[in-house]
Amino acid sequence: MAEARALAVERLAPARDTLAADASRGAIAGAVVLVCHRDEAVWFEAFGLEDPGEPSRPMRRSTVFRIAAMSRPLVAAAALSLAQEGQLRLADPVCEYLPEFAHVEVGCEEAVKEGGKKEGPRLVRHAPRRAMTVLDLLRHTSGLTYGMFGDSAVQRLYREAGVMEPGQSNAEMARKLALLPLQCHPGEQFEYGMSTDLLGRVLEVVSGHALGRVIAERITGPLGMRDTGFRLREGARLARPRTGPGAPTAVLFDFDPACPPAWQSGGAGLLSTAADYARFCRMLLAGGTLDGARVLDARSVDWMLADQLPRGIGFGTSTEGLGINAPLPRLGQGHGLGVGVRTHAGLAPVPGSIGDFFWGGALGTYFWADPGERLVAVLMLQENDVAVRGRYRALLRHAVYGALA
Repeated sequence: MAEARALAVERLAPARDTLAADASRGAIAGAVVLVCHRDEAVWFEAFGLEDPGEPSRPMRRSTVFRIAAMSRPLVAAAALSLAQEGQLRLADPVCEYLPEFAHVEVGCEEAVKEGGKKEGPRLVRHAPRRAMTVLDLLRHTSGLTYGMFGDSAVQRLYREAGVMEPGQSNAEMARKLALLPLQCHPGEQFEYGMSTDLLGRVLEVVSGHALGRVIAERITGPLGMRDTGFRLREGARLARPRTGPGAPTAVLFDFDPACPPAWQSGGAGLLSTAADYARFCRMLLAGGTLDGARVLDARSVDWMLADQLPRGIGFGTSTEGLGINAPLPRLGQGHGLGVGVRTHAGLAPVPGSIGDFFWGGALGTYFWADPGERLVAVLMLQENDVAVRGRYRALLRHAVYGALA
């Protein structure tokens, strides 16, 4: 591998000025940016306010954010930790761990003939062509979907069943999902949805512990990520998004630190800081070890960061909504185990390197890591407007690669 290039910090100034100005004029509430190069923090800065409704609370580098789908890489790492010990087998059908999924069906909207007359499309249930596996959960090929990112007949059933109810347990969530049809046949389509949430329940069954404990014992504890978990640590402060006229509403459940959700959502429930999340990324760049703590073996890390999507796979209608994270071949991107990965040069709308891995959350946070450049970048932002958060993700990518000498 070629030696990582130097990074000219002064070239980051225009991006810094943009973030400062936008936070000052209220275009965003605030943000925290952390860029690590060759294991050193070269840009670590807070902008704006923690809460736009409280001018006396400036953003701090230690402010905690809801990271939404950036929870997934940590859950994936916990799964691989169990797999390398032989407690979990990724090729196993999910029903070996969750028997309620032994008879799950696939829902298809089909035109139906009644009395010789062709009626409009109805939801027809079919047996899946093959069983859903643990690997399917890690790469979003399980057939599970999200109820809020579309309006298919299956997605409407998701909304009616309350599968993202914050008061539920992971066991209750799994029982709800088992009664609902899948959006597509397992293994045939990348469908962004509740796969990692169900994986969290599998980890609970395998380990005998709640998901939060599994993550703490296997990932965040060894790495010293003390502000990462499903609850706000005492004394920590939580960032809030813009609210009021013109501000879009969040697609996820609310989080009240005084009364946090009971649901430990593996797909969207973790809280973290920029510094904590950078430690997790640095561990992956280092082949599973950080500061003497081994979390994963090097082969597990390689496995996690390799494209896992089969050639010729289809893509669900919500995939385009993932923006620069979308694992589409025409963007030169795929999906590993819990993360997106860049597979080709020159196709994505933002700069990067073959082999860089990334993801973002529906509440605004974003990260990527570039093994070749020994680079980690974390953007902590609470913003519900898709276009707004997409702008800053692209801004950071361009700024950081433009600073590499």
